[in-house]
Amino acid sequence: MTHHRQAIHRLDYAPPAFLVDRVDLTFDLGETFTRVTSRLVVERNKQSSDTTAPLTLDGEELELESIKLDGAPLPRDRYQITDSALIIPDIEDEAILEIVTRINPAANTCLMGLYQSGGNLFTQCEAEGFRRITYYIDRPDVMARFTTTIIADKTKYPVLLSNGNRISEGTMDRNRHWVKWVDPFRKPSYLFALVAGKLVSLCGQHTTGRGKTVNIEIFVEAGNLDKCHHALAAAQKAMRWDEERFGLEYDLDTYMIVATSDFNMGAMENKGLNIFNTKFVLAKPDTATDADFEGIDAVVAHEYFHNWTGNRVTCRDWFQLSLKEGLTVYRDQEFSSDIGSRAVQRIQNVRTLREMQFAEDAGPQAHPVRPDTYIEINNFYTMTVYEKGAEVVRMIATLLGREGFRKGMELYFNRHDGKAVTCDDFVAAMADANGIDLEQFKRWYSQAGTPKLNIDGAYDEQAKTFTLTVRQSCPATPGQENKQPLHIPLAVGLIDRRGQDLPLQLAGECAPTGTTRVLELRRPVETFTFTQVPCLPVPSLLRDFSAPVRLDYAWSDEDLVFLMAHDSDAFARWEAANAYATRLLIGQYHVAAEGATVAAPVDFLEALRSLLVQEDLDPALVALMLELPSERMLLEEIPDVDPARLHQVCLAIKQQIARELRPEILRTYLALNNGEPYRYTSTDVARRSLKNVCLAYLAELDEAMVSEALLNQYSRADNMTDRLAALKALANRNGEEQLADFATRWKDDALVMDKWFALQAQSRRPGALSRVQKLMEHPAFSIRNPNKVRALIGTFCHQNLAHFHAEDGYGYAFAADRIIELDRLNPQIAARLAACFNRWKQVEPKRRAMMREELERIAGEENLSSDTYEIVTKALQA
Repeated sequence: MTHHRQAIHRLDYAPPAFLVDRVDLTFDLGETFTRVTSRLVVERNKQSSDTTAPLTLDGEELELESIKLDGAPLPRDRYQITDSALIIPDIEDEAILEIVTRINPAANTCLMGLYQSGGNLFTQCEAEGFRRITYYIDRPDVMARFTTTIIADKTKYPVLLSNGNRISEGTMDRNRHWVKWVDPFRKPSYLFALVAGKLVSLCGQHTTGRGKTVNIEIFVEAGNLDKCHHALAAAQKAMRWDEERFGLEYDLDTYMIVATSDFNMGAMENKGLNIFNTKFVLAKPDTATDADFEGIDAVVAHEYFHNWTGNRVTCRDWFQLSLKEGLTVYRDQEFSSDIGSRAVQRIQNVRTLREMQFAEDAGPQAHPVRPDTYIEINNFYTMTVYEKGAEVVRMIATLLGREGFRKGMELYFNRHDGKAVTCDDFVAAMADANGIDLEQFKRWYSQAGTPKLNIDGAYDEQAKTFTLTVRQSCPATPGQENKQPLHIPLAVGLIDRRGQDLPLQLAGECAPTGTTRVLELRRPVETFTFTQVPCLPVPSLLRDFSAPVRLDYAWSDEDLVFLMAHDSDAFARWEAANAYATRLLIGQYHVAAEGATVAAPVDFLEALRSLLVQEDLDPALVALMLELPSERMLLEEIPDVDPARLHQVCLAIKQQIARELRPEILRTYLALNNGEPYRYTSTDVARRSLKNVCLAYLAELDEAMVSEALLNQYSRADNMTDRLAALKALANRNGEEQLADFATRWKDDALVMDKWFALQAQSRRPGALSRVQKLMEHPAFSIRNPNKVRALIGTFCHQNLAHFHAEDGYGYAFAADRIIELDRLNPQIAARLAACFNRWKQVEPKRRAMMREELERIAGEENLSSDTYEIVTKALQA
């Protein structure tokens, strides 16, 4: 029989009965036998109402060797051991506890706690991994000072790393050595880290504004050192930016990054010792794409920024996870905007939010940014907590302005440095620093779902006024039927028929206040009247995506074409193109259902053509405007959708664009494909993005010239961005020879092979599932490696919708089989894969029934993990 954790509720929070002042850890390392000795200085918490509670230490899969209490062995009848805890009922208010446990890193396939990867040892403790290392009060509001001594064989583990500053080291008998680390800052156990193994390092420095020299060290396996220079530069850029933007300096002597290929996440912000997935460290032009370089910039910055927003100030409990993650995502987005194109960065962030988080909000896993309940905390590392959480922080910044937001950040750190706090504490600091009321705004943290704004516009020619009437609403979500109105910033502009922004003046104001105005919505219905409007304008709404909402306004097709050509706000300009394309594809989906021919109107085609001939536009913006909305996003917009029909409609429109705009697309491609050597600069990245969007359109044409262009770009490219763009197109054609050549070239590079797996997993050619199943037998694939699973199986299930949703249901059965298999090895990865079934009620009835059947099969498995159980049962109950 399967046993699962009971649900944990936010409102049941109580302060811990005991606190830990200091932790002294000693590790005697080995792959199959590691002995951990912990010395805990504990004291009863004066803030706890339970003055007689026993000392309860969390622990999982630990072998206990001994316990001493205040220097004396603790008799067996003085403590209890369960599957998840060590309990000492009779203990003084202050005590010193010494515990010795044994663990087996080599047997740890879930990659939580201390585990082995490639002969090296790593830890991952967020959220509840430390309890797999030693018995401890494993919760974020227990913050202690850690010292860590690591003992190991010098040949097998020459590098020994942990949090803080290295203070001493030495050698021992039997070829062993030791290193002692001291972290001067209090931290919760989830921020503990240890790394040991045969690693080499790239070193650099950063000098702070106060003149302190910080050493930066990046540790990787031998052979990868030449791929670390971009990550080093990213860390240096992030350090400078955080000082300039927020006045935050690094606080230890050394900042360390370690890369491993076996990792459940992207990276982890352990204090001073950040552990990264190799995907977000290793890069050079012939192995990494522009997107990889951008991802490294963002993730290195994100984990570094956590030093203050997550480490120095951490979350009181896991319901407050967005306190650190939403805030830090906002910070890394701002960093990426400042070092690149702000407009392009904003559009990319919004596309991700809409495609993934909006779907989460509309599905069975919908939850507030600050959840109210969970069974398994690992399931709440979600797009809602991270990406929507970042949008909530961004709205605060929009309402306060840059200076006001920084004032709020400064007060936040002054009040809470060294503490574990809540989302309410963050909002209170922002409100108090600026003297404003954000009480209603806090509903963004407690209400799930994506709000919708229905907006009507009316022009009074005689009075020269333009009135916007805005109605806000939010659909019911699991556990929340009725929603209260939110405080929403709505950025708007008005554009005259010459394409010029009009100065905005609201009724009752003496003078205009610029050409973009942030309107603050607080009631279900609000009306705003602009005066001195000389002619009927075209409204530009939700500029810069000022709030994470859906927008309904009756723009005509002509209005959208006009905004595509004239809106001064880059996001709104892209949004007009995206809205037109979405409207077109959904309309043509219904046309196809009636058996009629699918076709795009001339106005739409001409609008796209005009983008290609305007030389003053940012090529990266043009590339984004040319791309059609993803099938994954469109799937959310059509009830009872047939994914196969939707795929054929999208393909037909793309092919029509390629035919109709062939001269302009080809001319643009040839102009940009000029043979210049690769450089990673914003200008070059923008030009490559447009070039390869053009290539993707040309690849839809069955012409010898196109085949030659694809082969030439594949074979002659001096960088992975261009080579992969050509190979992706070839993978949808008859590109077996090039796919084989690619595998031969890069068989020894794990990250490049991940790209090869993903390309084939998303190929639209017939037989995709058979190819995926065959690739699971490839020597470069391992079901135990999360990157491989995400690249091959995850890509097929989450991105290749036409084949995953095949009418025979084999895609669903394949996914269910893999989820069951993975659940026995790594429940976190299994649960994330299970999300491919979340929107089973969105598809047409036949597929819906097959998806439900597979969900029920998974749910009926013996010994299903809490991770997967929670995802699957919520989906079935929706």
